[in-house]
Amino acid sequence: MRILLAALLVAGCAAPAGSVEPVRSERATFRVTTFAEGLERPWGGAFLPDGRLLVTERPGRMRLIGRDGTVSAPLARVPAVEARGQGGLLDVALAPDFATTRELYLCYAQRVEGGALTRLTRARLSPDGTALEQARPILDATPAQPDGRNHFGCRIVFGPTDGKLYLSTGERFNHKERAQNLGDLAGKILRLERDGSPAEGNPWPNRPGVRPEIWSYGHRNPQGLAFNPWTGSLWEAEFGPLGGDEVNVIQRGQNYGWPVVTFGRNYDGSVISERTQAPGVVDPIKVWTPVISPSGIAFYTGDAFPGWRGSLFLAGLNRPVLVRLATEDDRVTGEERLLPGLARFRQVIQGPDGLLYILTDEGRGRVLRLEPAE
Repeated sequence: MRILLAALLVAGCAAPAGSVEPVRSERATFRVTTFAEGLERPWGGAFLPDGRLLVTERPGRMRLIGRDGTVSAPLARVPAVEARGQGGLLDVALAPDFATTRELYLCYAQRVEGGALTRLTRARLSPDGTALEQARPILDATPAQPDGRNHFGCRIVFGPTDGKLYLSTGERFNHKERAQNLGDLAGKILRLERDGSPAEGNPWPNRPGVRPEIWSYGHRNPQGLAFNPWTGSLWEAEFGPLGGDEVNVIQRGQNYGWPVVTFGRNYDGSVISERTQAPGVVDPIKVWTPVISPSGIAFYTGDAFPGWRGSLFLAGLNRPVLVRLATEDDRVTGEERLLPGLARFRQVIQGPDGLLYILTDEGRGRVLRLEPAE
């Protein structure tokens, strides 16, 4: 396996290009290797029970990566996607009973009558792993928006205790007020049954003018979702505009403020809102200004890096960096920045081997692997 550049972090500095020295972080020493390459803008991934890694590519392809890093040909019968702007084929998640059903879920940008939207589709992986079968859309984050191809959100996780599907949707950028509209599925965290219907126990099952799929609202562009294994709570990371990236602990039926409350400004520097707090709005537990542009997130529970157990890792796109947050209960107690400038990181996943795998947002995209160096 080819060893990549491994930045040596001492006082926050990276080693010279070409270094093969280990990375020494606050709680672990590791090397970065290239596990797989030859991908185009990989976005989401999920490990199969047999240890292979299923990966999406934003232009609209899916591939299986073997345990040795071999990348398959594109899978057949993947749904067509709207691969413009920030759109494309985005996340993938396995059903909790994938080992017996081979059921999986895809989230992507889709063009429909009236514009584009975030779509959730259910499918099965063929027995030989070369194609999708019985792919069927089960939810569209309506209404479609005719202008713009940004802020689709599109991260999927399953609740570890309730088995429900949680889906993040972006507010689509050009019409940020959609995040506060409870009759609109944009800018929300949705909680669904596996057929795409509203999940039992959602906060507004029968209120006129309110979509029953909604679990929380007031989100800008949430691309990070992960359940805290120690508390059972759902954590979310979302992009701010110019400043104001956030990590939130998601609570049933709560408002997270965007765009009424924000720590950021418009990209031209103009004011979005003067308020960073408001009655009825849940405060973030972590904010970044300047931004790190957090996409995928993962709690570390493995044995390969005992010092990282309990940490939340975030894949940062802007000021490219892998962020490690130390946590206690549902609080952030510390921050460490790893691998600055190495690549734009789209997603971070803990493998069944207890190692961390990072998808890079590059035209020649890679899957990097963090391995113990001691």
